[in-house]
Amino acid sequence: MSSKKYLEDISQIKDLMNRSSRFISLSGLSGILAGLYAITGAIVTYFFLLPEPGTYLTLHSWNFKLIIGILVTVATLSVITAYLLTSKKAKKNNEKIWDSTTKRLLISFLVPLFTGGIYILIKLGSQHYGLTGSLMLIFYGLGLVSASKYTLGTVKYLGYAEILLGLICAAFPGYGFWFWLIGFGFLHIIYGSLIYFKDEKA
Repeated sequence: MSSKKYLEDISQIKDLMNRSSRFISLSGLSGILAGLYAITGAIVTYFFLLPEPGTYLTLHSWNFKLIIGILVTVATLSVITAYLLTSKKAKKNNEKIWDSTTKRLLISFLVPLFTGGIYILIKLGSQHYGLTGSLMLIFYGLGLVSASKYTLGTVKYLGYAEILLGLICAAFPGYGFWFWLIGFGFLHIIYGSLIYFKDEKA
């Protein structure tokens, strides 16, 4: 009995240490919704804003500005949804939504993301549009991998998938739209579904 009690105590201590060093209340449902937002934005862009074959978007064109607006809207909705659903899950698990671990997670995630964002803006300013989708996927993936050590370890696999997809996209720049749709749409839905049905549905 004492040996069993000892093992239970060790397990509880390990669980407590894991919770204190990792933010584990990420919501799978928020990942699913983020993917749906991305797919919706992509559908609107594809049918109403993409230029005719043989023509190109310019940095100052109205369609380009609308596409940027859609990207910002998708990102904003995803962040708000993630915050609300993750806060709800953290409250249910009696966890803090904001502490030193959360700060480290955000810093690890945002540094690659903002670096990539600035680099993409520089390339767009130089009228280099071809690798935009690839760069977005790669830097987003790097942010996920960097942040994964402060949250669910499986986040890094989503990051690896985004990076790999971005590299493939770089080899086929003419299909950037479709790779973006897969990476930010379908991969989010798949990953979010795995988390949701594994940890939240029960």
